[in-house]
Amino acid sequence: MHYDYIIVGGGSAGSVMANRLSARSANRVLLLEAGMDTPHGAIPPDVHSSYPGTAYFNPDYTWTGLRVRLQPVNRNLPDSEKPERRNYEQARIMGGGSSINGQMANRGAPNDYDDWGRQGAKGWNWETCLPYFRKLERDMDYEGELHGREGRIPIRRVFQHEWTTYAQAVAEAMTALGYRYLTDQNGVFEDGHFPITISNLYDRRVSTAIGYLDPATRLRDNLDIRSETHVTDILFDGLRAVGVKAEQRGRSETFMAREVVLCCGAVHSPAHLLRSGIGPGGHLADRGIEVRYHLPGVGQNLMDHPSVACSTWLPDSARMTRKDARHLHVGARYSSGLHEAPPGDMFIVQVSKSGWHAVGERIGSLLVFVNKSYSTGEVRLVSKDWREEPEVEFNLLSDERDLDRLKDAFLRACAINLHPAVARVAGHAFPSSYSEKVRAIGRVTKRNEVISKVLSGVLDMAGGLRGPLIDRLITGGLRLRDLLEDDGALEAFVRATAVGVWHASCTNRMGSDDDPMAVTDEQGRVRGLAGLRVVDASIMPSVPCANTNIPTVMMAERISETVLADG
Repeated sequence: MHYDYIIVGGGSAGSVMANRLSARSANRVLLLEAGMDTPHGAIPPDVHSSYPGTAYFNPDYTWTGLRVRLQPVNRNLPDSEKPERRNYEQARIMGGGSSINGQMANRGAPNDYDDWGRQGAKGWNWETCLPYFRKLERDMDYEGELHGREGRIPIRRVFQHEWTTYAQAVAEAMTALGYRYLTDQNGVFEDGHFPITISNLYDRRVSTAIGYLDPATRLRDNLDIRSETHVTDILFDGLRAVGVKAEQRGRSETFMAREVVLCCGAVHSPAHLLRSGIGPGGHLADRGIEVRYHLPGVGQNLMDHPSVACSTWLPDSARMTRKDARHLHVGARYSSGLHEAPPGDMFIVQVSKSGWHAVGERIGSLLVFVNKSYSTGEVRLVSKDWREEPEVEFNLLSDERDLDRLKDAFLRACAINLHPAVARVAGHAFPSSYSEKVRAIGRVTKRNEVISKVLSGVLDMAGGLRGPLIDRLITGGLRLRDLLEDDGALEAFVRATAVGVWHASCTNRMGSDDDPMAVTDEQGRVRGLAGLRVVDASIMPSVPCANTNIPTVMMAERISETVLADG
């Protein structure tokens, strides 16, 4: 069967591209998604929920075999001495990350997009991106030149009347510590704290699959949607992509097209290119892959936002009462003033519930991110077999600028959680991390539910022994006091526990013709080839000061418009 466009991946960008390209009735469009579909009337309750902590841990929605290294890797060491490989949840479901993420709807800094232009992505800057941020959104709270009112993704804020006692106390502490209050996170980009902005309507998630693949769109005769379908090969005629091979439940099919659009994210889009012989020639030769086109930047420049956390015990009066309600209420951005980083380079988000289970309900947290990060890693193939996940190394905090600012951010989070305003409503503060132990207890199972109920009951009754029990059972003996008094201990903690926040990006970055590491041009077209385009977070030249979902949707809106114009 022949199509005008084959879109590989139905995630945050793919759903947008499918909607916009099929809006022209002359275009025949095929959307292929490896995960399950989420059509109207059959959206799983955990996907639709405002609280993402159950969908995120559901293995039915992620690539369960993907394991990555987060800490810097010394290639000269044997595997046994390198940082451990850890699970890194990447969505495998229609809507992609927008179906399981925290629904954070922030755009980043104007300087982020001006930087893209300065890095060689011709025509990309804040002024040219803003219309597409406006186009995607239906802002439920504000209007004006910075906000859209007719888009497919509803945007709203979690205002004070929805905050827990802990969230209100955090906001009070932030005000006392000099973080001024802003009513609108997506208004003028300034330092301060604010109600979190989310892609959510009537306390229900609105993924790109829900917003862009609505019933009317799915009824279009020129749009075919196939879920649970794995693309195994991109087909070429010389240097022109002409189609794909795909497998669904063991049955292989071939689809031909005028153009193939990869929307598989910053891990799997470069993997598709590498398996097709597009990438660093030396690496491809090492894997026994014939070089179709030497592009040394494929899989390089991998970025994320390094993060650590400070948590605190919440008594019954400060906890959330609704199981499916929002758990992120207060956010803050600030300028570190370190290493000449740009304004608003850091982010803090308050969490009223740190897990779906009983223990998580009793722990509030402050997560701190390096929102303007500099450390980079890479994606490489283990083998040319499409069934094998690629090798992924993030090298978080390999740039000392990120390490210094994250240490400073942790101390700021501690100052907030130890402030009298928070101390009045919360209990024992402690350093926390998203360890493999935390991940394991986060899986939604009956066993974990029982374990967490028993442990939470013990902690509820512990009284004055609660602090020592938390230090022993949760932090492994690490005390907050140790980190506040010893810079060496603080640095060791940050280096060991920093994690990404699932904002993988930049591995097929846009750039200028004379940039040897640029993989794509300013419209996502793969350099040196025809009929092949990438539209997802992998083409970002650098990760913006934002959760990457809304910027990715913006990019798909913008590029789809150009594709139609070039028609």
